[in-house]
Amino acid sequence: MRTMLRSKIHRARVTGGNVSYEGSITIDKLLLEAADILPHEMVHILDVNNGNRFQTYAIEGEAGSGDIVLNGAAARMVAKGDIVIILTYSTVTDEEAKHVQPRLVYVDANNAIREQKIGGHGWMDDLTETLKAL
Repeated sequence: MRTMLRSKIHRARVTGGNVSYEGSITIDKLLLEAADILPHEMVHILDVNNGNRFQTYAIEGEAGSGDIVLNGAAARMVAKGDIVIILTYSTVTDEEAKHVQPRLVYVDANNAIREQKIGGHGWMDDLTETLKAL
């Protein structure tokens, strides 16, 4: 068995935090749907600004809001305005792993979808996308 990337929301901007909420990350419904992430599904959060990496679960935000809000203890791991990468993984057989086609969602500075891809195009394409966003 192998654990493979299933979906990625690339370089989303954190729009807020709520330490008093019980936990999770609120993600704009349109982003959840584009990345095929379900409410309550485990997500991995990578903070580009400070290097923090952690797990929590997704909750659905208002469609078109651009919301990326960390809640509960996770709110202490990021700051408003930080750039994050949101990932999900799936565990598949070795044979299935050869055919995994992750959903890749690229967003603009307001967390609106600017591009979607199915399947990886290698590290060079991701690097190019990252450099364009700078």
